[in-house]
Amino acid sequence: MKVLVTVKEVATVDDEFEIDGVGIDDRFLGADLNEWDDYAIEEAVQLGEAGIADEVVTVTIGPEDAEQTIRQGLAKGADRAIRIWDDALAEADLLDVEAKTEILSAVVAEEEPDLVLTGVQADDDGFGATGVALAESIDYSWAAVVNELDLDAEAGVASVHRELEGGLEELVDVDLPAVLTIQTGINEPRYASLRGIRQAQRKELAHLTLEELGLAESVVAGDLTLTSMYEPETESDATIFEGSPEETAGQLAELLREEGVAP
Repeated sequence: MKVLVTVKEVATVDDEFEIDGVGIDDRFLGADLNEWDDYAIEEAVQLGEAGIADEVVTVTIGPEDAEQTIRQGLAKGADRAIRIWDDALAEADLLDVEAKTEILSAVVAEEEPDLVLTGVQADDDGFGATGVALAESIDYSWAAVVNELDLDAEAGVASVHRELEGGLEELVDVDLPAVLTIQTGINEPRYASLRGIRQAQRKELAHLTLEELGLAESVVAGDLTLTSMYEPETESDATIFEGSPEETAGQLAELLREEGVAP
């Protein structure tokens, strides 16, 4: 059984930052592995350690600078990685769900995995739609927001718990091949060991272009356009009391009486 895990390098932002046009100034940005994808990687690696998965492959859409982040998955136990990038992707202002779906569908056609794991969403754009859109495109069964997975490879069935609104959970059987979007908390992602980091440098990290996947450059032209970015205005005010403990206690009591909370 082959498991394909989609991973993404996302931007991390300093507490204090400045917006430059429709983005945050590079001075205030870092990069890291998307949190939800970290849980997906861990789930796939555990399937490998249990003897269920024969191979765990990660795939990302990102520039060469992202390879350090991609190798985190290899250091944690993935067998090999694929990175998709070329000039057309570099020139795209915003890669929407449709574009990502077409690119990842081409990778699935090449790899033919039995199971695809994605994070529920990404820390940066937060669309939360790529996994299910991919399943629809490749005609795989799917389940979203999975927080528990029991895989029976011989029967070709994944029994999953799905997180629903209001604290409810749904238990459902999904026939393989399937796409599952993984929720945080399904496991405890491991730290990459020193040995794993060394081994990751020797594992295969293939670079593919759109042309090599049989895709035209026009695939990156989506229907969404990023028009502006701004910090939202606060919707509530904080009241700060100053003075001695006795004085601030009195001020608080007076405020509570004014708001009708205290007699």
